[in-house]
Amino acid sequence: MLLRTINIVALPTLLFGVLIAVWSTVANQIQGFPPPMEVWNELLVVLSDPMYDNGAGDQGIALQLLSSLKRVFGGFALAIAVGIPVGLLIGMSKMAQTAFNPYIQILKPVSPLAWLPLALFVFKDVDMTAIFVIFITSIWPIIINTALGVRSVSEDYLNVAKVLQLTAFEKVFQIILPVAVPFIFTGMRLSLGIAWLVIVAAEMLTGGLGIGFWIWDEYNNLNYSHIIIGIILIGVVGYILDTIMGFIADHFDYRKRGRV
Repeated sequence: MLLRTINIVALPTLLFGVLIAVWSTVANQIQGFPPPMEVWNELLVVLSDPMYDNGAGDQGIALQLLSSLKRVFGGFALAIAVGIPVGLLIGMSKMAQTAFNPYIQILKPVSPLAWLPLALFVFKDVDMTAIFVIFITSIWPIIINTALGVRSVSEDYLNVAKVLQLTAFEKVFQIILPVAVPFIFTGMRLSLGIAWLVIVAAEMLTGGLGIGFWIWDEYNNLNYSHIIIGIILIGVVGYILDTIMGFIADHFDYRKRGRV
């Protein structure tokens, strides 16, 4: 147990030291590339007043992140509202699967950047454009995993539903959903990760307030330390979101809670 605890602390620390050494070497070789200590000092400055608001284009990093998160959760909520019912329908109906599958396979690999010009033309609003792009690119894991969860329901359970003469509504909520919930949350976890990836690219192109725009604005100002800070903060927030979704998914996963 002690050795395992030491490894948990020592190995990441060792790797961190290697990364800092590589980073310092790169900074020494490339003129103008910010070294670790410069980025650390700038990070302290950025975090010293994260909520300041001097008007459009000049706001603290916390406000930038909050703006991005609002768009992310807007598109993510819409993806859940549409994706779960569609996934249930596909999982329960062979006809629905046949009808939807070609369109899912065609639209799923489309890059989020490909949707941006069309969304800007239709909505003519930065926030609505970002929400739509997040929705259309993050909905597929929810649909696919929900359908997979429905198809994983044992035939024995479905036969019991027939014997009990359950209605379609009762069958969904009493038989299918309890089994499919772990799959649904896995899809939601993947979807949220995609949403957080997409928002950065969307904000870089659409402008306005948000962490993606903040990074692009710092690039235009040749402030490379802030670009690295933005990358680090995006990673930290993404890690926090994934961890939260992981805890929620484990809570509702009957397989990990010992339920049959």
